[in-house]
Amino acid sequence: AELRRDDIVIVTAGELIPGDGDIVAGIATVDESAITGESAPVIRESGGDRSAVTGGTRVLSDRIVVRITSKPGETFVDRMIALVEGASRQRTPNEIALNILLASLSIIFVVVVLALNPIASYAASPVSIPVLIALLVCLIPTTIGALLSAIGIAGMDRLVQRNVLAMSGRAVEAAGDVTTLLLDKTGTITYGNRRAHEVLPLPGTDADELLRVAALSSLADPTPEGASIVELAAGQGIQVTAPDDAVVVPFTAQTRMSGLDLSDGTQIRKGAGSAVRAWLGLDGDDIELTTRTDSVAESGGTPLVVAVMTPGAPGRVLGVVHLKDIVKDGLRERFEELRAMGIRTVMITGDNPLTAKAIAAEAGVDDFLAEATPEDKLELIRHEQQGGRLVAMTGDGTNDAPALAQADVGVAMNTGTSAAKEAGNMVDLDSDPTKLIDIVRIGKQLLITRGALTTFSLANDIAKYFAIIPAMFMGVFPGLAALNIMQLHSPASAVTSAIIFNAIVIVFLIPLALRGVKYRPASASQILQRNLLIYGLGGVIAPFIGIKLIDLVISLIPGF
Repeated sequence: AELRRDDIVIVTAGELIPGDGDIVAGIATVDESAITGESAPVIRESGGDRSAVTGGTRVLSDRIVVRITSKPGETFVDRMIALVEGASRQRTPNEIALNILLASLSIIFVVVVLALNPIASYAASPVSIPVLIALLVCLIPTTIGALLSAIGIAGMDRLVQRNVLAMSGRAVEAAGDVTTLLLDKTGTITYGNRRAHEVLPLPGTDADELLRVAALSSLADPTPEGASIVELAAGQGIQVTAPDDAVVVPFTAQTRMSGLDLSDGTQIRKGAGSAVRAWLGLDGDDIELTTRTDSVAESGGTPLVVAVMTPGAPGRVLGVVHLKDIVKDGLRERFEELRAMGIRTVMITGDNPLTAKAIAAEAGVDDFLAEATPEDKLELIRHEQQGGRLVAMTGDGTNDAPALAQADVGVAMNTGTSAAKEAGNMVDLDSDPTKLIDIVRIGKQLLITRGALTTFSLANDIAKYFAIIPAMFMGVFPGLAALNIMQLHSPASAVTSAIIFNAIVIVFLIPLALRGVKYRPASASQILQRNLLIYGLGGVIAPFIGIKLIDLVISLIPGF
């Protein structure tokens, strides 16, 4: 917060760069995944077009001197905050439809109640104000209004049981109508760290020998890539230990290599292809080596070349280690489930199109957007929403925050940045992108439960209308006695019974609202038919039975 433009700061390995700026001295590898979504570390150095660094990124190696170039409030993070503040979530179609329905019914019943007194006064038998108010309470849709909060809270509770924190019931409801899912690649679809996948030996070199030398050169490499090479070797039964007199050669951004110097003069190196070639003093291209490094690059991976130099013999390249951003297990099957639920999956990444295409194919997503900026993500979501679709977004980086804030369902990974978690309306504590399947199912269950209770509530209110009105006015209009099929005792007992039933039915429906109606994959017409048959018919029958039973009890009380 104290930094100003042109201030000079020194940043060493393991530290965060405190603000946007330019490198004026030094060279380092920088992890920019939280900002750009690009999982592979990048080289940043003074001079040229690689000198710019962003506040919030982490230096992985070496030491750099940075001149701050942004004023307070004008950094990359500040720009993300401005985009987040400009984003707004739309109301869901179900929410709009239910509000219109409840408002319309409330207006209709208010008009009906207000019209009763003039009609009764015309018949020289006006209805008292308390009776009209009681009648209005019975008729307006109080049941579903009282249960909406319970349904939303129950949906949030079911998500908590699956280690997902929802900020509101509205977020859970929106999840039930999601048709498009956007997934950030780094940390969401992939683990975010490049890991050793396989070794590609050159002719004359055994795969086990290549793996043993690569693991030996990685023993003192603290990076995730180096550790993964040792793990790959151990997984194939190759255990290596560094000699006590070996000299560790750490990775630096200048050399772009790491390795060991053994006491007998043997030198082992692994690193970028061009750096290893220069170290060996090789001129021209090795066709076999180029073929392997190109195949790794075309598949979206990163090639590390392994070489050895022994005293009295020319140095030689042993082969290539294939590093790749590993896709999390089980994603393809889970994405197929989403596809069966009618949800289209789109992977968003800052990677180049070649890498993005390879990872998208491996993960099994329907589409991908490569080299995406925060503005690109925001524009894609708004475009989808303009087409009437509801969009869910999962992400973990600061660059995902604007999109998470705009999406109807923004699921931030718990391993992500605080900006992402603040912008989303859900946080997945397990950082599992496929958890959205559970989120969608719970959202659909919430919608089905609300639809069932709405059907019951409307049928219940209409049934109460036909149950009470004949009993209230049969004294004034004797012809209405034929409609008093329940044979209620008196107008006073009819209204009182309806009020009591109106309160009791809410209590009885709370357990159903909290438990929820079981979700079964079905079309909208099948769900509507089921609701009408079970809850619609039940909503019509329940008031007649309940009000009649209460009326029998009330009729025993003197004065009724």
